[in-house]
Amino acid sequence: MTFRAAGKLVWFLLQVAANVINYIFTTAFVSANSKWKARAAWLNLCCRRHLKIFGYVGTISGEIPKSGLLVSNHLSYLDILVICANAPSVFVSKADVRRWPLFGWLAALAGTVFIERERRSHVGAVNQEIQSALDEGILVVIFPEGTSSDGETVRPFRSSLLEPALRGGHPIATACIHYELADGDAKKEVCYWGDHSFFPHLINLLGKKSVRATLRFGKFQRTTDDRKGLAKQLREAVLKLKAES
Repeated sequence: MTFRAAGKLVWFLLQVAANVINYIFTTAFVSANSKWKARAAWLNLCCRRHLKIFGYVGTISGEIPKSGLLVSNHLSYLDILVICANAPSVFVSKADVRRWPLFGWLAALAGTVFIERERRSHVGAVNQEIQSALDEGILVVIFPEGTSSDGETVRPFRSSLLEPALRGGHPIATACIHYELADGDAKKEVCYWGDHSFFPHLINLLGKKSVRATLRFGKFQRTTDDRKGLAKQLREAVLKLKAES
């Protein structure tokens, strides 16, 4: 571990403690009717604080959505920080993330909806949670590729989590994230995929001088009520944003 990484790790842990204290006073005891909004606001603050530790430099384009469903490509755990720092939101994530040290715990506090994709019966319960958040005017972010990648392409989108937006007539927006490192290879050191292990990846990333992220938002007008057709249209929209990188 480099001196820079060690220093940033200490700062990171101190920020986690500060965020937990802030959660207790601002979020833990809010009414059920306000839980989604309070958690999104809390996560927004956490993300902005933690991105500073990574030396984050961001370029944002397009109209930032405030409610509805946001569909994005997926490259890294940093995606959550980058998106929520700019657009207060709640996320849908695979259940494995719940078991990640520290990050999984913070994700749970933030109201992340965890999905066990191998259990088809669980999708219905997850969609009910998504529907609840959407109905309260919260921005819900999903990564329909189902996993992260090195960003070379955008994997085919799964359609199972699109039902709440279709059923409720909520707006849908798209996003595409791209990373760069001045002192490394973003595809290997920012993107989290393949056989990467969480803590070694995190420590290595903390050792970098800075991380540059480009986040592009796009408006989306659906023309179908078929989930699979909608998934294809959304992937094409994200690919279009990616081509602008």
